Amino acid sequence: MIAREEALELVKSNVANKNLINHMLAAEFIMRALAERFTQDPEKWGLAGLLHDIDYDSTYTDMQKHSKVGAQMLKEAGVAEDICHAVLVHNDAHGVPRESMMDKALHAVDPLTGLIVAAALVMPGKKLASVTSEKILNRFKEKAFARGANREQIKTCSDMGISLEEFVSIGLEAMQLRAAEIGL
Repeated sequence: MIAREEALELVKSNVANKNLINHMLAAEFIMRALAERFTQDPEKWGLAGLLHDIDYDSTYTDMQKHSKVGAQMLKEAGVAEDICHAVLVHNDAHGVPRESMMDKALHAVDPLTGLIVAAALVMPGKKLASVTSEKILNRFKEKAFARGANREQIKTCSDMGISLEEFVSIGLEAMQLRAAEIGL
């Protein structure tokens, strides 16, 4: 399995946007926490989160290519097949079914990071430390808030057998524990 340091270098060599890198780090942190919750491999799940948008700079104008190109890049870099599959299926555009818990988790986590970041950015100090799960869940109901954070996709956390409340709580805590690394 690819080492985290190597994966991070791969991200930095393919992704120019610092905010996108922060999103990928946030996805890594939440995926690690979810892996622990489900007694899965935090390293493997973390890598899926960290690498999931590896191709975004080259594919953002064509969602039919996004994640297909990324999964192929990761295969060529020697990344484990199940991580490549999770990366591929986090994008609904391909119609490939999500089979594993890791697949399902990454799909739900992807938009959750944006919702949590948006909740932090409307706080006076613009820091994750000021955010609570309750605040996120209240804002979750507002369609105009963090419009890009697909609520239906976030709610697929139920496919893993956890409630929206628990999912948000796990995600927020994971990001708060490593807030400095994502600038929040």
